[in-house]
Amino acid sequence: MKQQERIMSGFGKYGFIGGGNMGGALIKGLIQSGLAVPSDIYVFEPDQQTAQELADQYRVNLISNNQDLLKQAGVIVLAVKPQVMDQVLGEIGQGLTEKHLLISVAAGVSLGHIQSVLSASVPLIRAMPNTPALVLGGASVLSPGAFATRDHMAKALAVFGAVGLAVEMDEKYLDVVTGLSGSGPAYVFVLLEALADGAVRMGLPRREAQLLSAQTVMGAAKLALESDLHTGQLKDMVTSPGGTTIAGLQALENGGFRGVVMEAVAAATKRARELGGKSGGTFGQEKMDSGSSPA
Repeated sequence: MKQQERIMSGFGKYGFIGGGNMGGALIKGLIQSGLAVPSDIYVFEPDQQTAQELADQYRVNLISNNQDLLKQAGVIVLAVKPQVMDQVLGEIGQGLTEKHLLISVAAGVSLGHIQSVLSASVPLIRAMPNTPALVLGGASVLSPGAFATRDHMAKALAVFGAVGLAVEMDEKYLDVVTGLSGSGPAYVFVLLEALADGAVRMGLPRREAQLLSAQTVMGAAKLALESDLHTGQLKDMVTSPGGTTIAGLQALENGGFRGVVMEAVAAATKRARELGGKSGGTFGQEKMDSGSSPA
């Protein structure tokens, strides 16, 4: 059996504690990528309407309590809000063993804090995804706990790779990741709005302005991801001497565009560090519903 097949087959079934936006996105990714079939996925979601919607849409198994979920699944995804993390850990801590893999997507809850609540040497991975995971276009950074092996990390990277880009980094970088890819979609939405407004100002209909803005940003990002060229070189490819693009770039430079964007990332990173220091470093950031990335 190939190495990847061995890794993917060695963890059994998937359990989700929390079936909100991020939990639902990961379930969608697992099924659409072929990493799991619906019968392999178990979900505990206390909101009955949300739970039923997941069951109707994806045909997953609904579980009535966390303890039963631990008995069914080997990979446990904590997709809950940081405010209830300690409560959930108290409910599942005794049932988790070194045979499980626990993955947390709760922003601001450190590996050290989670591990301190657990009674066993449970393999643990902390993930920082972002909202585009909802359309399988996310960017996720994963950090391993003390008892996570390379196979555990490979498994987790495959799970989050099913909803976009997934990379491994040391936990010390997660505050910067929050300021960049966690908060970054909001910066891009502001850019999209500004591009469309600029086009409307110059006479383009609103709907077409929005469509062209979104497609332009998506295409530019795709080109940056798939090209070996530095983004400065890609910019130069669009910029002709005395042309329209250089005139637009001059306007951006006059407005301090680069510096403002850099300050936005720095400000969000600083705030993530501040919020991570509150309540024992357990929570404090704005989130998507049910324990996904901060905004």
